[in-house]
Amino acid sequence: MGVYMQHFAKDDRQDKHLPVGRRAGGRAVPPWTAGREQILTTRVGLKIPTALSYDRWEKAGLYIFRIADSSAWCLGDWLVYGQECYADRYQAGVQAAGLDYQTLRNYAWVARHFESARRRENLSFGHHAEVASLPPAEADTWLDRAEQHGWSRNQLRVQLRESRRGNRAVAPARASLPRISAPHERVERWREAASKDDRDFEEWILLTLDRAAAHELGP
Repeated sequence: MGVYMQHFAKDDRQDKHLPVGRRAGGRAVPPWTAGREQILTTRVGLKIPTALSYDRWEKAGLYIFRIADSSAWCLGDWLVYGQECYADRYQAGVQAAGLDYQTLRNYAWVARHFESARRRENLSFGHHAEVASLPPAEADTWLDRAEQHGWSRNQLRVQLRESRRGNRAVAPARASLPRISAPHERVERWREAASKDDRDFEEWILLTLDRAAAHELGP
């Protein structure tokens, strides 16, 4: 069971207006017929026709990316609203929806740091996540640079890392954290998470603590 993805019509309408087909009577109903160039979307992937033009393939990819990228913002806003309005019940809503709570908390953490007016449509959710721990004015400056130079998320991360290295000589005094003993399995799991996030282990620990503090204390 799936739904058809509507592609660009011959007048090359903007893909941001591209709707997904709706179900009727338990069957998939295509909202627009494009001959052999219909793509069927399912919960486990795409069914792509063998005869698909490059133009339709490329624009379908842009459409899918925008759905995936906007979903992080939408889920973050959804959880923030639930936390503020249904503090005693929102976790039940998360469980009912079958969503991963930790992932949602990360989305909500970024969403809280960026009200709608500060979100950049030309940058991904990941760009915003990279600078969410910075003071608002500094975060906005980095997002401006990313837009101006067309940086990818990884390029923005590299620029941030280089900037931190350059500022180490004038960095304020650092406080030492208490030594913590933890089972080897947990430490290796943390290291794996840091590696998956493409961060230094120490940087990942500090960012995770910042997120936890923001969740408990607010922005």
